[in-house]
Amino acid sequence: MASVDVASAGSAVAAGSAVADFVVVANRLPVDKKVDADGNITWQRAPGGLVTALTPTFASRTGAWVGWSGVADADDQPQIDGIQIHAVPLSSSEITDYYEGFANSTLWPLYHDLLAEPVFRHDWWETYVAVNRRFAEAASTAASRNATVWVHDYQLQLVPAMLRELRPDLRIGFFNHIPFPPFELFSRLPWREELLRGLLGADLVGFHLPGGAENFLTMTRRVLRAETSRDPVGVREEFGTVQVGDRTVRVGSFPISVDSANVAEQASRMTDRAAEIRTELGDPKTILLGADRLDYTKGIDVRLRGLEGLFAAGRLDPADTVLVQLASPSRERVDSYIEIRNRIERTASHINGKYGTVTAPPVRYLLQPVPRDELLAYFLAADVMLVTPLRDGMNLVAKEYAASRSDHGGALVLSEFTGAAAEMADAYQLNPWDEQNVMDVMEQAITDDADRRRARMAALHREVLTDDVDLWSRSFLDALDASAR
Repeated sequence: MASVDVASAGSAVAAGSAVADFVVVANRLPVDKKVDADGNITWQRAPGGLVTALTPTFASRTGAWVGWSGVADADDQPQIDGIQIHAVPLSSSEITDYYEGFANSTLWPLYHDLLAEPVFRHDWWETYVAVNRRFAEAASTAASRNATVWVHDYQLQLVPAMLRELRPDLRIGFFNHIPFPPFELFSRLPWREELLRGLLGADLVGFHLPGGAENFLTMTRRVLRAETSRDPVGVREEFGTVQVGDRTVRVGSFPISVDSANVAEQASRMTDRAAEIRTELGDPKTILLGADRLDYTKGIDVRLRGLEGLFAAGRLDPADTVLVQLASPSRERVDSYIEIRNRIERTASHINGKYGTVTAPPVRYLLQPVPRDELLAYFLAADVMLVTPLRDGMNLVAKEYAASRSDHGGALVLSEFTGAAAEMADAYQLNPWDEQNVMDVMEQAITDDADRRRARMAALHREVLTDDVDLWSRSFLDALDASAR
């Protein structure tokens, strides 16, 4: 692990500049930059799930957030109420090599079952190390003596060990928001040992599902020859441990959720807009909805091919059916993302050209972010929500859809290869790799008996309201507190 200046970090704490007893470290800050017509800049709190999940924690502690503002070559220090912001600047070249390169062209495809071919470049790795060190130094400066630091996601896997070298007094947790791959995939990585040692700097390493935790434990045994075991006194049965010198690192699963009560309350105000959407779409018999970041893992092309197959077989009438696909642009300079965008747009155009009319195309494709309230209105308008990833760590869209349906209307079609599938047994689950199964399950969700559909959605709605995002954050932080004693 690369060395860092422990003395300078320690002096920052001694000088009293570090006052936060709870620090979140994530690739992005919880802020959005807004520039008005006159060029005036303001920063607004982003509506993301992570900041929402941690709002109660920030309300009860002195908290700080370390991350990048999202703007290249900027030295802005955004300010938002209730959270100390420590912005980590990134240059354009660092964004290219650290973020678009190593994080999203090496790690992302490797961790998502090689859906795209990962690229292994040593210059990208060197930038990843340098940027992770900068995040660790910023966290060290922000944290008060004996503070709790929670590091998030695959972009920052070296930070825990770097931070522990700087500040051994800290309680450090790490949570991985994407799948963690099995040995056969992870072992391809030239820097597999370095990443594992980076993660083992934490007191607690968390994953969405037990399978991710088991993969990590297997990797530490086989690559590092570390001693691992099941934790007999763990808070949950999914816990295991890794012995790192005189430290015991705990490893466990914590399935993330959404702010379900808030989603349900916001959605209840959008019923009139939902009715307007149905009218604007021509009041079809069936509205299908997809709402995804534009990513090759999300299976947008899977649902489009399924729809085309149902039309071609005469199992679904294109005159009575509309698929609305809301796609938020993502990583637009990465080749694999350009390729999937082009493929999706060609398929949508083909379906509309073959099965639609000038005034009634069966696919309505929107490549732009949709305001939050509008998205909730689409949730209420949709008869069937299509969530069909080829691989996904959790997928919160599925949980938000279930949370929004207080009326117990609609149906959720859910890929078996999402983390959410382990919890949402009452969804209409499909195998996105099986084209026949995709068509069969889509048709079942559309045509199933109304009472059965309502019963399934009622169960999903209750489940999401019970296991919400606050439970997730509290369970992780409670386990971190216990593991560091």
